[in-house]
Amino acid sequence: MKVAVVGATGMVGEVMLKVLEERNFPVTELIPVASERSVGKKLQYKGIDYTVVGLETAVSMRPDIALFSAGGGTSLEWAPKFAEVGTTVVDNSSAWRMDPTKKLVVPEINASELTKDDKIIANPNCSTIQLVMALNPLHKKYKMKRVIVSTYQSVSGTGVKAVRQLENEIAGIEGEMAYPYPIGRNALPHCDVFEENGYTKEEMKLAREPQKIMNDRTFSVSATAVRIPTAGGHSESVNIEFENDFDLSDVRKLLSQTPGVVVQDNTDTNTYPMPIYAHNKDEVFVGRIRRDETQANTLNMWIVADNLRKGAATNTIQIAEYLIDNKLV
Repeated sequence: MKVAVVGATGMVGEVMLKVLEERNFPVTELIPVASERSVGKKLQYKGIDYTVVGLETAVSMRPDIALFSAGGGTSLEWAPKFAEVGTTVVDNSSAWRMDPTKKLVVPEINASELTKDDKIIANPNCSTIQLVMALNPLHKKYKMKRVIVSTYQSVSGTGVKAVRQLENEIAGIEGEMAYPYPIGRNALPHCDVFEENGYTKEEMKLAREPQKIMNDRTFSVSATAVRIPTAGGHSESVNIEFENDFDLSDVRKLLSQTPGVVVQDNTDTNTYPMPIYAHNKDEVFVGRIRRDETQANTLNMWIVADNLRKGAATNTIQIAEYLIDNKLV
């Protein structure tokens, strides 16, 4: 199994290598790929040094699977070139997500839609993945009408430059700014770029992607995405209006039985999800589960996950594992 990791020197790429190793993914030949300025660098995987190659070289090596985390422009240009030589691409950028000819996959929800013909598979947005992991079982049972989500997203979602900005601000060092304002002691209601409708791109991803993943347009999602000064882990405050009523103990039980979801919900012991708990973990944590007392059949909950793992690298690798397990590559 020849596996290319495209964007291997970036934040998500580094986590991908870590997750591949942890999960003992069946790699017989690893091909670390990055931009020209990183070509020739050495990377360690399972104690062995590998030399970073460029995209052209990687395509010529015809990997079985290419895990992409190198930005939308790179994906649009290079994913089809890999696909042409028979490689199956799992792409972590937003480039292919809403393309009607491409699958948008969270393995626990819709991996069964994948076939041998899917040569470019899209990985959803980090905030979307943790949201749908909790919404999907509830939607199946109670039928969602409307979801309102406010996110509290870590700086690692922006990238290494943003993490550096936060670290510099904490240390009192002036440095390069990833954001238009300081992020320390602040909250920026500005994730990604603003679109014509006044929403950011991140907010529109949260509105559109769940419908595609769950293959259902009978519910709507309205989002406000906020960047906060945490180094890693995204949090979401979620309000869900259902068509049918629910029992809170049944909701907790249903979420507890959902693979990949962990319920942390005991206010007596101050037990609730937080980014520090989710750090370096692959599960999605759900808590503060309570009825919205202002409206019938409506639930409030709080969802937290490590955005670099289940929100990016782990989900990508779980897709690749499904492909191998089901002999689709």
